[in-house]
Amino acid sequence: MQQAAEFSHKIRQFFTFERIFLLILLVSVFLRFWQLDLKLFHHDEAIHSWFSYELLTKFAWSYDPSYHGPFLYYVTAGMFSLFGDSDLVARLLPSLFGTLLIPLVYCIYRIGYIDKKQTLFAALLLAISPDMVYFSRFLRHDIFMLFFTFLLLIAILYYFEYGQTRYAIIAAIAMALGLCCKEEMPVILLIFASFFIYAVWQGKFKLPPGWKYDLILGVFIVFAIMSVMYSAFGSHIETLVGQNFALNTTGWYQAVDHWIAMHNEQRLGGPWFFYIPLYLLYELPIFILAIIGTLQFLFKGVNTGLSIKRLKNWLKYRNSAVPIEQLAAISLQQLKIPKPVYSKSDEFFRFCIYWMILTMAFYALVGEKVPWLIIPQLLPMCFVAVYKLNWQKMVFAIAGCIFLVLITWHVAFIPVDINEPIVQVQNSEDLRDVMQLIDASDHVVVASKNYWPLPWFYDNENRLIDYYLHRDGRMGSINIDVFTLQRGA
Repeated sequence: MQQAAEFSHKIRQFFTFERIFLLILLVSVFLRFWQLDLKLFHHDEAIHSWFSYELLTKFAWSYDPSYHGPFLYYVTAGMFSLFGDSDLVARLLPSLFGTLLIPLVYCIYRIGYIDKKQTLFAALLLAISPDMVYFSRFLRHDIFMLFFTFLLLIAILYYFEYGQTRYAIIAAIAMALGLCCKEEMPVILLIFASFFIYAVWQGKFKLPPGWKYDLILGVFIVFAIMSVMYSAFGSHIETLVGQNFALNTTGWYQAVDHWIAMHNEQRLGGPWFFYIPLYLLYELPIFILAIIGTLQFLFKGVNTGLSIKRLKNWLKYRNSAVPIEQLAAISLQQLKIPKPVYSKSDEFFRFCIYWMILTMAFYALVGEKVPWLIIPQLLPMCFVAVYKLNWQKMVFAIAGCIFLVLITWHVAFIPVDINEPIVQVQNSEDLRDVMQLIDASDHVVVASKNYWPLPWFYDNENRLIDYYLHRDGRMGSINIDVFTLQRGA
């Protein structure tokens, strides 16, 4: 018995909070970087890689809201410059930014908004979430925007905590780079601003004395970074002021018109509850825990523990000759019981619930329904899920983690059917056979340069390949009879 107790003590000494957190981080690194080029490029990944390659080789990039902001293209072009252009290199930065979400959870813990158990479980949920892992191994703008959203939140909380200008600068940089990723970032900023402005007005957060100076500095930084990046470092100044049809450039403010048109068109439409089945299919434990956490917060302070005893007492009073005055006195005494005081931790979880609900409502409303838009909703949900971690929730969370790991392995490390809901327009593994046919051919003509991902795999290698249609849809000069991409060629 004594030996068992000593062994248990050694185990607890070894698995400290910091070591467990580091282990979760290592698991996150493994899930995001191992066999990173296992799957063929997605349609969008090929587009983003190709545009980044053209930026590197031809210094050609101009803003088009259809393909979102400039941040992805510049950092991916930089990676190609350093390590060469390949599927693996293209996915390195998304994996890195997805991994960096985990240390940011620790930053929340350091200023006392969550405790150790909540920190470990929130980090674990982010580390093994199927959607978080899959879209961290995926070259799209969403994981970059998610990182900058989280960094912005942390900078805001640290600014309220310490009142130092450096945190205002970090917040401004995170905001600017988030706005350089995707066009829905302003909606995230509105959600953040509406909560924190109201919280400051209510006295929940205190602004430091120099907040006006910090605000002016932050606004300047945001506009400076966005102006440099959206103008392609000064190459397309017209992007900042309007639209130039001759140069095929689009003014930044016209992104609103573009995405309103896409919303009305519902090019990739779906019902308002489009993401609910995805949660049930891939993120069921997180979804259930978030619902429980929301209910726990909403009914915080409602004392139901003695409900049966109170019911018996009420029946006893009802059946006895207790005067009405006595019952009234008892009721008044109960009303004098002070309501629970909300700590800054409660304010953090109030914000997470507000953030989660409004984000889910926004993406339910938007006409463009695609699976990668689940991760901006999932980030606050992982925090709501760990609110008030009693032992029952911890047992359920541990069991749920087994489910999440199995689903993550299925979607990230097994070349699944392209009909898998999480992978929308993922290229089939059969494309490898097609590329073998192309490699064995003397001359290949494909439909157009919009036939993704073939331009990425062949154009940048100077293969003998032509296109029947140009990118703008005009007919090419090549006779379709020379099309040689045939089975058995």
